[in-house]
Amino acid sequence: MQNLLNWTILLGTLIGAGALLGCASTSHSSSEISKQPFGTTKGGTAVDLYTLRNSKGVEAKISNYGGLVVSLKTPDRNGQMADVVLGYDTLAEYQKETPYFGALIGRYGNRIAKGKFTLKGQPYSLVTNNGPNALHGGLKGFDKVVWDAKSYQGSMGPMLELHYLSKDGEEGYPGSLDVTATYTLTEDNALRLDYTATTDKDTVLNLTQHSYFNLAGTGDVLGHEVMMTADRFTPVDSTLIPTGELRPVKGTPFDFTTSTPIGARINQPDEQLQFGNGYDHNWVFSKHIGDLTLLARVHEPTTGRVLEVLSTEPGLQFYSGNFLDGSLTGKGGKVYKFRNGFCMEPQHFPDSPNHPSFPSVVLKPGQTYKNTIVFRFSAK
Repeated sequence: MQNLLNWTILLGTLIGAGALLGCASTSHSSSEISKQPFGTTKGGTAVDLYTLRNSKGVEAKISNYGGLVVSLKTPDRNGQMADVVLGYDTLAEYQKETPYFGALIGRYGNRIAKGKFTLKGQPYSLVTNNGPNALHGGLKGFDKVVWDAKSYQGSMGPMLELHYLSKDGEEGYPGSLDVTATYTLTEDNALRLDYTATTDKDTVLNLTQHSYFNLAGTGDVLGHEVMMTADRFTPVDSTLIPTGELRPVKGTPFDFTTSTPIGARINQPDEQLQFGNGYDHNWVFSKHIGDLTLLARVHEPTTGRVLEVLSTEPGLQFYSGNFLDGSLTGKGGKVYKFRNGFCMEPQHFPDSPNHPSFPSVVLKPGQTYKNTIVFRFSAK
């Protein structure tokens, strides 16, 4: 009888422990990942759309076509959710000519002058797709390929791991590049992107992410208040190629060291603003490359939403949506008009392969490229 009683007590203890473990597991798994079809490419390749959701209801929809962040829903100061990135409802729309909405960018984010550079004495010619220059990896950059994908729950939250092998000579770039891009939606409401890459031949590499944000969810972004910790920027010529100068921001419309509305000085008669039709420049940060550092903070006063941009990279391209002109109709039939979105693209400097004084973008065999970008959201 005593043995039976002991077994009963032990069984009750195990059941109780199991129930506690079950509660802990349920709490831990309150973040979610799901997958659904997102259509097929023009070449007939099936594409998926992954939904990452954390326990607080923040939700990111990401496709393995171009690593596109198709939707990103975050709360305002009253807890109301809204999609804060520009984009399209269908894959077919993304396959038309688009301004890189939500895309992974490579092999080289931003511009390379005249599509030419020299590496180890060997000249290379790239496709020119932005006036006289090469932009964002060429005609078929990383934003237009289908990545191999797998999703899983990681220690920081739901994760989507994307992998692509870019062959030697693709879009004119040397070396076979093996690249992995991992998105994580964290419990502190951040969408984190971790890049790693290796090559079998010396190459140049500058990877970034090209989401267009509007923290109000609609309208122009001129009232968004921007703070950047950069004390210099890279002036450009009329084709938006850096001159090589690192110019102090103090006393210019490029000084965002204190929080300033995007629209406060954007229309001033400044040559650099005229070249970019607004802000489309690289800001330079006094930081150790590789350290994850806060580069920018953006506050939208009407909703209270705040975006913090952290990165391991030495530069940040801030683009104020100057080439949006009302010709694109996006999600839900929304027309994207002039300056209806802004981009914050952590990166190495534009045209670095042609500027030895800029931080190097050369990746050699045996080295591992690493780059982390974090878009962290809150409200005040």
